Amino acid sequence: MKTKILNRFFLLLMATFVLSCSDDDDNGPDQMEADPMMVELNIVETAQDTESVSSLVAALAKADESASNNLISTLSDETTNFTVLAPTNDAFTDLLARLDGFDSLDDFNTEQLQNLLATVLTYHVVGGAAVTSSALTEGQVITTVQGEDLTVSISGGVYFTDAAGEAAQVTLADVETTNGIIHLIDKILLPQAAIDALSDILLSSITDLAIATPTLSNLVAALQAADGDLPAVLAGEGPFTVFAPTDDAFATFLSDNGFASLSDVPVDVLTQVLLNHVVSGANFSTDLTAGYISTLSTAGVGGNNLSMLVDLSNSVTLNGVSNVTAPDNKAINGVVHIVDAVIGLPNIVDHAVANPNLSELVGALTMDGNTTFTTLLSDSETDFTVFAPVNAAFTAFMNPNSNDLNAILANHVIAGAAAFSSGLTNSYVTTAATNADGDNLSMYINTDDGVTINGASTVAAADIVATNGVIHAVDAVIDLPTVVTFAVADPNFSTLVTALTELTPATDFAGILSRSEGGNTDGINPDFTVFAPTNAAFEALAEIPGEDVLTQVLLHHVVAGANVRSTDLTADGDTMATTLEGDSMTITLPGTGDHIADVTDGAGNSDIGIIAVDVQANNGVIHVLNKVMLPDTMN
Repeated sequence: MKTKILNRFFLLLMATFVLSCSDDDDNGPDQMEADPMMVELNIVETAQDTESVSSLVAALAKADESASNNLISTLSDETTNFTVLAPTNDAFTDLLARLDGFDSLDDFNTEQLQNLLATVLTYHVVGGAAVTSSALTEGQVITTVQGEDLTVSISGGVYFTDAAGEAAQVTLADVETTNGIIHLIDKILLPQAAIDALSDILLSSITDLAIATPTLSNLVAALQAADGDLPAVLAGEGPFTVFAPTDDAFATFLSDNGFASLSDVPVDVLTQVLLNHVVSGANFSTDLTAGYISTLSTAGVGGNNLSMLVDLSNSVTLNGVSNVTAPDNKAINGVVHIVDAVIGLPNIVDHAVANPNLSELVGALTMDGNTTFTTLLSDSETDFTVFAPVNAAFTAFMNPNSNDLNAILANHVIAGAAAFSSGLTNSYVTTAATNADGDNLSMYINTDDGVTINGASTVAAADIVATNGVIHAVDAVIDLPTVVTFAVADPNFSTLVTALTELTPATDFAGILSRSEGGNTDGINPDFTVFAPTNAAFEALAEIPGEDVLTQVLLHHVVAGANVRSTDLTADGDTMATTLEGDSMTITLPGTGDHIADVTDGAGNSDIGIIAVDVQANNGVIHVLNKVMLPDTMN
């Protein structure tokens, strides 16, 4: 007994040695030679003693549960010789992953399935001979106990190719037993009989599935023509979800885009179009949810992955143009949904048109045949950020200031930049809308709690990526801003807002500074130029004065009847302006230190600085001050 244990230990030690040296053997398979006097185990006993083929042992036992099989006894017979190609545990794991509905060998739970398992196992056995690796030759055809053939290759190792044309490599060769030779292999080989029997459940890769589907021949040709070796990618680990256009879909795509054949499509375009049909993860039809997902196409603005809209209102529709006609074709590395149209690379307009929850926006943009916005937002040479109001937002919007609809729509567009939610900060940006003077209006973005625009509209769905920009769906229409809009929206002006409202109730500052029309009886008409002190500026005061004085202080920060932007100031010198309070103030360019410009107030204080300029509203402009200006209290 002690000798037998020592013999097993020696065999294990030799196996470990050969495995560790396999990378240095340039002459073919690893070989393990043992003294025949020390070989005391038959094929089955050797397998039982080898942890890396424990699944093979379990498979033999499972097959033998059928009264038709007696594999363990046969392979234990020491009156004959066998050559066994022994799949490793990993090989069995890979096979089970390919069998739809099979999680373990226990799922071979009927006599029919157990006999099928025996068919596969006997395809790994050659009877009547113990064939060493050195006896194998290139192209040699070997007939198995199952009855079908295997083909040998010894180029760069030892390989056996099965009926499906798939090759298993010998990872450990020439393990001697008392009744034959075992070669460990890294893949389970399948005879044609098993392939036929498993045709409904044997999963292939996405690439092989496409090749095997007659109506996807154009897709296969396109994958082969594209960059990036997409057939290999889609045969890889994944998992992937592929929306696969039919041959008819490709024919329509080529015709609609003026291409005579696939070869006429620029390769870079074809590659991105194909990747726009691929999503990471295995998303079966029951897993899909309405909304946007990211495809593998990097044709999005700035090289970002394009967004794809999944609409489940009537089966499954993608980007409003392609319908799933045959869902849930399962592959070993994902799932394929066959679709009836090629999904192009969407720009801003394409995404808006595709989304039924943006139909009110699309209707407004194209009202009365207007093509201004669709032409603008289809421009491939300019990047855009669009804050797109959902249908409910348009329903709720009453246009209280009777602003021009086109101007309101333009106020939702930032031209020249694609601003993703991850890059947004509390800041002002410039929109495509303009005031009467042609100055582009500002927009205040606040990210303290989600993303809020001008204090009134919240981003409900961010980062819908198009080829020429990004869309953020918002829950309210963003009306043209007044100077009051920005004061209320920007938390840096919260003390100023309190001063204009709660602390000076006798004066309707909010109403006055929201005016957009002239001819007011009090003579206070827009446009307004407002010099807005920050919270820190108010905190620097010894105290906030009472209502009468505070009212005059606040009026001293407003110039009426003029939209004075920084570019309107004297470039190297002083600009004087009379405030609503009656005193003049002086703005000096350039400013000192961190000041953009220096300001001298009515009281003669000259240590005041403008620290931000040109926050443009529809009825005026705001410049930000770091100190509160004081009027001349002596006049």
